[in-house]
Amino acid sequence: MDLVDFARFLLSFVVVIGLLAGLAWVLRRYGTGRITAAAGKGRLGVVEVSIVDAKRRLILIKRDDVEHLILLSPTAETVIETGITMAANSDGFADRLETAKAATEADRSEPTR
Repeated sequence: MDLVDFARFLLSFVVVIGLLAGLAWVLRRYGTGRITAAAGKGRLGVVEVSIVDAKRRLILIKRDDVEHLILLSPTAETVIETGITMAANSDGFADRLETAKAATEADRSEPTR
């Protein structure tokens, strides 16, 4: 194997690694943000995920027929509400989600001292 073949191999390897890294970055940056759980298995499951902004997500987690609303960010996890009993309709979650979004927007708009 001469120097030209080795240089071609090395360049191809670098390009493939760069493409993989770029794809990983794009998926991480612009991914759908959906977390999936195995349906009907176990006691724990993710009911719904809502993206608040580019860095924060609200996640509704179900454990033994009780739901917990959690706000995830790159630096912290905050329990918004716990012990939510499962309702017959899903309208209650939509109201809680809008309330939590409004609260986070109000926190963000307050000036820091």
